[in-house]
Amino acid sequence: MADVDLDRALEVATELAAWASEAIRRPRDPGAEVREKDGPADIVTATDTAVEAHVREVLADAFPGHGIVGEEYGVTEGAPDAPHWVVDPVDGTTNYAHGIGWCSFSLGLAAPDGTPLLGVVADPWRGETFTAVRGRGAHLNGTPVHAAPHTTLTGHVFMTEWAAHAHWPGMDTLLAELAARHCTVRVMGSTALSLAQVAAGRATAAAIGSFHAVDGLPALLIAREAGAVALPELPDHNEPLLLVAPGAAEEAAELWRQVREKAR
Repeated sequence: MADVDLDRALEVATELAAWASEAIRRPRDPGAEVREKDGPADIVTATDTAVEAHVREVLADAFPGHGIVGEEYGVTEGAPDAPHWVVDPVDGTTNYAHGIGWCSFSLGLAAPDGTPLLGVVADPWRGETFTAVRGRGAHLNGTPVHAAPHTTLTGHVFMTEWAAHAHWPGMDTLLAELAARHCTVRVMGSTALSLAQVAAGRATAAAIGSFHAVDGLPALLIAREAGAVALPELPDHNEPLLLVAPGAAEEAAELWRQVREKAR
């Protein structure tokens, strides 16, 4: 892979996160376009497309030759052996379109083999920006963050997400097992923000039924750099993912194994 200036990449990504957060916070025109993509539970707004278009323009100018994979405009191939960016302009579009203040901007850089190099997840409503560069730890608004010190799932917060409008295979089993542990489950509506809560130490664990790089890769790197354990360490497309604080990893891994077995 060609040499990448990760300091410059982080600077540009952080600036884009600030710009996108401002765009998302602007009062939304009630008459602005909202259209379906794959069904009524999968929608896109004018803000999604405008933010991604701007991000693509800036990245193409700053890093010519890099590839880009986006939620709204698909794949732009880069030069051979070049890294590629992954972007979800509004992760949690349903929340955004309905005026619920829980969505995010997600941007990451990956090596040609998919290894995450850099991740940024911005929460426009709380003024929070999570960042990580591979091997340098995770930060929230510039301050280092770490996964929770908890040694059990019991009594703590566990984040997950629907598969759009539906349960994913094994989700019902997981919810039942967590309820038996008095573990408080939250389904908030943004994969990137849910995974980032593990990095911040707010949630002890998080699981999603289907990993997609555009909204999962940046937060996955941030959580791993904060010390969280990822199972698997780097999921394939559409593969389930578990993130958990290291002290609760053994318990969570056994629970995850049981959930996955029952889902087969």
